[in-house]
Amino acid sequence: MSYLDRDTFGMYKSYNDDGPGPTLMGANTLIGNDVYNHKDEDLGDIKEIMLDMRSGKVAYAVLSFGGFLGMNEKLFAVPWTALTLDTVNERFILNVEKDRLQDAPGFDEDEWPDMADLSWATKVHTYYGTKPY
Repeated sequence: MSYLDRDTFGMYKSYNDDGPGPTLMGANTLIGNDVYNHKDEDLGDIKEIMLDMRSGKVAYAVLSFGGFLGMNEKLFAVPWTALTLDTVNERFILNVEKDRLQDAPGFDEDEWPDMADLSWATKVHTYYGTKPY
């Protein structure tokens, strides 16, 4: 399901470059969006969006990858800057090979890391080749 399908308020029905919609979007409409890579491989979907309450910036998208019907899936905190919105296909693009994502720093849904921990954040940003904001 895409962000257009999740727009229960009708905020995207007549968007332009000034928003709302692809320039300025509701976080709730992005949860559940598909994430693909540049090879058009399905990498999973966005389970959560993590906001840095001190800066007001979006820090990470939590990506669900693998498993079946939500069982045995692995979660990954992907730096928001590593994602690109594909407005044609209404999904996100993450420039990571599918087999490389399997080795990314991840976690189980019952054991979330301390995402405010600087050493953890450095490890994640280094893996995806992004700079912390």
